[in-house]
Amino acid sequence: MKYHIALSRPFNLKKFHEDAQLDQCPRHTMWTMSQELNATVHQPDVESVQWIDRAMAKMISQPEHWALARALAHKLTANDTVFCTGEDIGFPLAILTRFQTNRPRITVSVMEPNRIRVRAMSQFFQLAQSIDLFITNTQIKADTLRRRLNLPASQVYVLREQTDVQFFCPGPVTPGKERPIIASAGLEQRDYVTLAAATEDLDVDVKICAVSPNASAKTRVAFPEVMPKNMSSHPQEWRQFRQLYRNADLVVVSLLYNTYSAGLTTLMEAMACRRPVIITRTPGLAERLIDLGVVVGVAPGDAAGMKQAIQHFLQNPQLAEAQAQKGYEYLLQEHTSERHLEDLIAQIKRVSGVSPQPMQEPELPALPPILSEPG
Repeated sequence: MKYHIALSRPFNLKKFHEDAQLDQCPRHTMWTMSQELNATVHQPDVESVQWIDRAMAKMISQPEHWALARALAHKLTANDTVFCTGEDIGFPLAILTRFQTNRPRITVSVMEPNRIRVRAMSQFFQLAQSIDLFITNTQIKADTLRRRLNLPASQVYVLREQTDVQFFCPGPVTPGKERPIIASAGLEQRDYVTLAAATEDLDVDVKICAVSPNASAKTRVAFPEVMPKNMSSHPQEWRQFRQLYRNADLVVVSLLYNTYSAGLTTLMEAMACRRPVIITRTPGLAERLIDLGVVVGVAPGDAAGMKQAIQHFLQNPQLAEAQAQKGYEYLLQEHTSERHLEDLIAQIKRVSGVSPQPMQEPELPALPPILSEPG
């Protein structure tokens, strides 16, 4: 069996690995997995796009994803197993190999099964017949996929979130801090309007690392029209970003309401740096960690509740330290890169037939037809 990794966007994994060895950035899971599986890594390339790819991209994804899927569909066989890092590359490959008798085995990570195009394409093209394993990061998404596509339990897997605890880890605070620091990060589904309202009259510095690996021109992010004097937003290189976490008295992940678990990367990184976390309650892992008491939750748009939670931590540093330690211990137990990759590799091997692992199959009620579901 030959293994392959199809990336959603071009990425120099080797350079990223070399920088990680020098403690310049976190390790990349796809580099590690490619080494563990001796997998070939494939990346989209705009230079290979043809007219047919532009035409197909009107349905879903970008032309370069279709170009890559077309190239893979021509050369991969039943002796190949492919892990696709997103539905943007996974769905085109599954569509193009749908009726191949000698098709490769395909595993796809699905970020948002409720997106209209994702729902429509998966149902119209009956992708359950050509995708051997759907991977999501929450049970809610897994249940949605199972109901909508009538999938058995063995065809959907909930993969734990992760961060690299060799890079994101506790460390010394930069000397000379004049007042408490509230840190935040990310662009996807972020609500910095609520964070600004919660902190504008507090004696704190609010520092935002305005970068997201998943951000695009369509990314929903809410910034205040006028930034408060105590709030600043800048992109930062990896080591500066890590130091922001270490310098922070607490980390606030302020989110717009969403159902696809935005903010989890920031959440994991902050916990790994042993910082107390306040996060907007949204369905999925964030809600679960709030209920477990690992992090503190506030309702979407609740500036008063967020302010109260921030003040409570700042006024009770021993409580904040205990909260940070609880999150840190939970992350080391459940959400390291090593555990994440161990699970992912086991599932890919199971799909390839190397190590089958039967799973229980609870009954789930069917979802209503796609036209009656909210967009």
